[in-house]
Amino acid sequence: MPTVSVKRDLLFQALGRTYTDEEFDELCFEFGLELDEITSEKEIISKEQGNVKAAGASDVVLYKIDVPANRYDLLCLEGLVRGLQVFKERIKAPVYKRVMPDGKIQKLIITEETAKIRPFAVAAVLRNIKFTKDRYDSFIELQEKLHQNICRKRALVAIGTHDLDTLSGPFTYTAKRPSDIKFKPLNKTKEYTACELMNIYKTDNHLKHYLHIIENKPLYPVIYDSNGVVLSMPPIINGDHSRITVNTRNIFIECTGTDFTKAKIVLDIIVTMFSEYCENQFTVEAAEVVFPNGKSYTFPELAYRKEMVRADLINKKVGIRETPENLAKLLTRMYLKSEVIGDGNQIEIEIPPTRADIIHACDIVEDAAIAYGYNNIQMTLPKTYTIANQFPLNKLTELLRYDMAAAGFTEVLTFALCSQEDIADKLGLDISATKAVHISNPKTAEFQVARTTLLPGLLKTIAANRKMPLPLKLFEISDIVIKDSNTECIQYVGAKNYRHLCAVYYNKNPGFEIIHGLLDRIMQLLDVPPGEDKGGYVIKASEGPAFFPGRCAEIFARGQSVGKLGVLHPDVITKFELTMPCSSLEINIGPFL
Repeated sequence: MPTVSVKRDLLFQALGRTYTDEEFDELCFEFGLELDEITSEKEIISKEQGNVKAAGASDVVLYKIDVPANRYDLLCLEGLVRGLQVFKERIKAPVYKRVMPDGKIQKLIITEETAKIRPFAVAAVLRNIKFTKDRYDSFIELQEKLHQNICRKRALVAIGTHDLDTLSGPFTYTAKRPSDIKFKPLNKTKEYTACELMNIYKTDNHLKHYLHIIENKPLYPVIYDSNGVVLSMPPIINGDHSRITVNTRNIFIECTGTDFTKAKIVLDIIVTMFSEYCENQFTVEAAEVVFPNGKSYTFPELAYRKEMVRADLINKKVGIRETPENLAKLLTRMYLKSEVIGDGNQIEIEIPPTRADIIHACDIVEDAAIAYGYNNIQMTLPKTYTIANQFPLNKLTELLRYDMAAAGFTEVLTFALCSQEDIADKLGLDISATKAVHISNPKTAEFQVARTTLLPGLLKTIAANRKMPLPLKLFEISDIVIKDSNTECIQYVGAKNYRHLCAVYYNKNPGFEIIHGLLDRIMQLLDVPPGEDKGGYVIKASEGPAFFPGRCAEIFARGQSVGKLGVLHPDVITKFELTMPCSSLEINIGPFL
């Protein structure tokens, strides 16, 4: 969930009243948010960099508020305040309007060269806006929040904001070779070519994360005005010529990207949040975008749409009994203007351009539940005849965990993914013999396959804790994954999970008798007697590449092989960077259910 930081005093001023921390925490909960932390800039810097660096930092109290990932309208102070005021019924939801300019409309022309890089662009103008330092900071912060959220770190959409009074339209969005693009970027004192900029920003802590988006492309996207002045080189950097300041009165906003729908949503969010500060509140000046095929579109769309939901559906899904009129009132408090129509059971909901998260009727039902209050929903028993019970395999697992701990072994929990080397080379096996499920696009060599045995995880845990007092007695009960060719299975997916129990004993002597004794105790707990008769268990001499010759046994229970135990081979111990002998036991506990 994104976290929005707002100054407490500024927030209370905008809300028109003050709250105690507890009261505001409760208000956030009622609205479906969470007050995550109460801090200050000084406290944040002190935690991250120490008291010396924090000297001189601001002591202004900050509220860090967790916002649902799809509520883009709550990612800034303006949207947060507006949402809370509507929720508390102090104001009515504003109506956002797109207006045509008195003079010539600003035009953005897209050329066909952008098609293979970032083919889409939308634009709008905020006219006669009045910034203060706090409003300006919020404007910049919203862009950054959107970039990290819906824009997917600028890969899908990149936002450019420009002082319109320093530019001359129409604007051209095109793509050129990096060597042909030259301009003075934001916060620089001289001009650079695009190639030079990419090299400079490789060491920039903020911008280096976005270079890969266009770095290897033959052409880079760029936006010019009619005089050849560069507005921006999306998605990397804006030009310094058109930078906005606190004194900027007219803002030209362009959003370029690879996702047309998200670009339109991002533009709508920015203009609806900050049109509040325009001379004509909540009005946005339209801009025309001409695509390579000659078709022309006007943005922002600021589209309102209507949805119909039956009141009985909302009551059924939420588990309440409210009249349609009350439900319409609840939805109106959630920024969804609603009214009862038709037969008295139908509710017509108006979805504003700020609520891009409303996609389906279930989203409307969720908002009704939030407005009603989760704590106000009466708890009822489910109208079913089934009795909940623990999954048998998990129940057996829990029981074994307790008794393994009682036997003096410490439980560990290791990663379900590991490297090919861990389950093959280090254990003396060929990877093809392991029947391992491979990850198609592993991000790191440490997570290439799903584990086929729990043993490597335990040995790596011992290697990381070699300084601990001996002996080390560890165990784990978790799933392993094996390729499965049984296509007759109803839930066939090409692989199957098996619940394994693995234990290791690490000391100056191998301790085979310790592991053998543990096996006997486990079988006693599982009510499996020794011997082959009456579904008992036996161990038979066996060999395995991971075990010392002559020190390995296969475990048979109820007529089938369930695992192995033995002393690990010195090569295996060495490959896992261990120096002492080690015995291990690994069995499949599924057959004992």
